[in-house]
Amino acid sequence: EIYYKRSTDGGISWGADTRLTNNSANSWYPSVSVSGSPPTADVHVVWQDDRDSGSWEIYYKRSTDGGVSWGADTRLPNDPVTSRFSSVAVSGLVVHVVWMGYRNGNWEIYYKRSTDGGISWGADTRLTNDPGLSAQPSVTVSGQAPALAVHVVWMDERNGNLEIYYKRSTDGGSSWGADTRLTNAPGVSERPSVSVSGQAPALAVHVVWMDERNGNLEIYYKRDPTGNIVGITNIGSDIPKEFSLEQNYPNPFNPSTVISYSISQSGPVTLKVFNSIGQQVAELVNATQSAGIYSVNFNASSLSSGIYFYTLKANDFTATKKLMLIK
Repeated sequence: EIYYKRSTDGGISWGADTRLTNNSANSWYPSVSVSGSPPTADVHVVWQDDRDSGSWEIYYKRSTDGGVSWGADTRLPNDPVTSRFSSVAVSGLVVHVVWMGYRNGNWEIYYKRSTDGGISWGADTRLTNDPGLSAQPSVTVSGQAPALAVHVVWMDERNGNLEIYYKRSTDGGSSWGADTRLTNAPGVSERPSVSVSGQAPALAVHVVWMDERNGNLEIYYKRDPTGNIVGITNIGSDIPKEFSLEQNYPNPFNPSTVISYSISQSGPVTLKVFNSIGQQVAELVNATQSAGIYSVNFNASSLSSGIYFYTLKANDFTATKKLMLIK
């Protein structure tokens, strides 16, 4: 069953255990998020439950008085196969839930939201569409409506190995950007969790996960210092004859600029930005890419004016160029 416990003094002391579910089936893997302030804080909980004919489904429950009393269980998706591993995040009255579902014959990531604090719910939205396993998502939010950003991470084996991927919405979950691969390691990378800190333009996105790249499962961490993980656009179908890194345009720039590069053969690619003393300030690309011509938008709104350097590494090719931010 799912249990709940709270502290009203910042974790120094704790109240009694409260049983939230009560059925003959299994209730597993809860996630919790809160909005508002005591004593009227809303507490939102999701979990997976097999009470319906033995099929795993995602259920939701909320408290509108800071965890003192609880409403009824609400089944969120209606998947004829199975739904598992849910995560919840809330900002104001908007509640966001992600999970993995098998309704289309493959494990994919799904999303659902409520805009009235969990009373009613919109349609299920499929976030991934690839032949590999997409599983164990985590969600968080930043900002306020209508500029609310929703950040989702999950593990994905579309490239033959379990890696961590990221996706975001900048309009509160109405539309979604491209998938961004965050890890590129020989071992399994799985079970990610995401959170944010600060406010735009100084927003940071933080991701942790378990990883066996060094022969043992350890905890790894990664962050995007600007909160603006960028999309990578393939702008040419022709296969380039050689690797190349172009000068960013515009240059000087404020606060965004475009960096283009060419990949003549498939392989691991990284594109990173460094300050004048060699400290990394952004990682724009960390992925295995097919041969092609690509462009990436670099948003430096959280950085100060100055000279920066961007370095492309692709297979055995390395190139560095200078860019200038003027605010």
